[in-house]
Amino acid sequence: MLAEATALLLASLTVVSVTGAPAMSTSIRPPISAVGVSDATATPSTSFPTAHKPRGTALLDRLVGTASPRSTGAPATTLPVSRSTPVDRAAHHDAVRSMLLDPPAPRTVANWWGALEGSEQLRATIAAPELVGNLDGVPYVMRDQANRTVLRETINDLELGLDEGTSRAMQTRDDGQLQMLYSIADALGPAEANPHRQLITLDVEGAGKASIVLGDLMTADYVSYLVPGMFISVGGNMVEWVDTAARIYDEQVSWLALLDDTPTAPAARDGGAEEPTVATVAWIGYQTPHLLNVGSLDLAYEGRDAIASTLLGLDALRGADQPHVSLLAHSYGTTASMLALSETPARVDALAIIGSPGSPAASIDDLKVTGAVFVGEAAWDPISNSAFFGADPGETAFGARVMSVAGSVDLITQKVLAGSTGHNEYFSPGTESMRNLALVGIGQAELVTDGTERDALRTLALARPGA
Repeated sequence: MLAEATALLLASLTVVSVTGAPAMSTSIRPPISAVGVSDATATPSTSFPTAHKPRGTALLDRLVGTASPRSTGAPATTLPVSRSTPVDRAAHHDAVRSMLLDPPAPRTVANWWGALEGSEQLRATIAAPELVGNLDGVPYVMRDQANRTVLRETINDLELGLDEGTSRAMQTRDDGQLQMLYSIADALGPAEANPHRQLITLDVEGAGKASIVLGDLMTADYVSYLVPGMFISVGGNMVEWVDTAARIYDEQVSWLALLDDTPTAPAARDGGAEEPTVATVAWIGYQTPHLLNVGSLDLAYEGRDAIASTLLGLDALRGADQPHVSLLAHSYGTTASMLALSETPARVDALAIIGSPGSPAASIDDLKVTGAVFVGEAAWDPISNSAFFGADPGETAFGARVMSVAGSVDLITQKVLAGSTGHNEYFSPGTESMRNLALVGIGQAELVTDGTERDALRTLALARPGA
C-alpha cells in the first residue's frame, strides 16, 4: 500500500522538505489538447476525462489593445527595470490567473505571438508579464524577461512591506513567500552563469511554481526535462533541483565530447559538423503532493496538463527543427508524465521512469514515446513496485527497459559509479543512475546499463551515430 510505503519513505528523508499549503481543488480537469480537437460538448468518458478545446486569444488581444505604448518611438528589446508604464496590472490579475488555469493551445499562442508587431509584443508583456512569462508558445527569451521582472518586483514589494511593518500573520506569510522567491533568484545565479539560465515558468503565489532552463531551448539538439515527485517544492528544493539539472547538463556535454572523438562521429565522417548541444530544464511546473494528498491523482492530472503544454510549446516554437526530447521523471512525477504521454497529444523521444508509484497506462504501447522507455528501481525504495496508481513499470509485461541504478564501474570511462538506495538517491552525484539518465537524454539507449552481463559489451562501438 502506498500509505505504508510513504511512511517508510519519511523515515529515510534527508534533504527534501515540504513547503506551501496543500492544493485546494479536488476536481479533475480535462487535459489540454491541440487546436481542432473533438467537440468539447462530447460525452466524457467514465474512466478518464476527455480532451477539450482550449480557449482562444481574446483576452490576449484585449491586453495588447489596452496596454499603453512606450513614450518613445524607438523599439525596445527588453523590459523596463522599474514600473515606468501606466498599465494597471492589478486590473488584469484575475483574468490572467483564469487564463493560466485554462490557457490557449501552445500552437495557437505561437501563431498569435508571431502575428504581433514587436511593439505589440512589448506592450502585452508590460501589461501582463505574469501571463506572457507562463504562456507556452511565447518565445523563451521573452518569457525569461517577463518572469525576471515579476520576480524582481515581487521581491521588492515584499521587502518594502516587511520594512514598513504589518501584522504578525502577514509578516509570517510574506516572509515565507519571500524566502521562496529568494530560492528562485539563488537558483538563477549570476547573469554570467555558464551555461546561461532562463526562467521560463514562475508562479509567485502559494507554494509557487518555477522552471529554469540551462542552455538554449531554441537551438539545443537534446532537451531533457527533469520532472519531480512528492515533497519537491520551489521554496525547499529549487536550488537543489537546478544543481541536479546542471549535473545532468555537464554529464551530457562530457558524453557528447567523448562520442565526438569516435570514428563514427559526424565530424570524423564529413570533415567537421557542428558539435551537438544540450539544454536541461529544472521543471517544477505543478504542485507536487505531500503526505496528506499523495494518494490522490488530482495533482497528477495538474502535472499532466502542465507537462503536455510544456512539450507542445517546445514543439510549436521549434517548428521543423525539432530536438531530441526526453522526460527524466521521478516518483509521483512519473505518474504525471505517463498521464501526459497517454492522454494528450504530447510526445517525447525518450522517457526515464525512476522510483515510480505506478502507471495509469497499461504498457509502453500506450505512451507516445518514439524511442526507448527506461525504468530504474533502487534497493530499499518503498515506492517503486507499489503499483498504487496502476501498472508497475518495473514489471516485464509493461515493456520498459531496465536502467541499472545499483552501482558499477563504467567500462567506457573507467569511473567507479555509486549505487542509489531508497527513494531519494537517484539524482545523487557520481551514481550509475545519473550516468544512465544523462545517456537517455542524448539518445544513447544502447549505452545505458541494465546490470546484466550484457553491460560488458556496452562500448563506444554501440554509440548511436549522429550524437
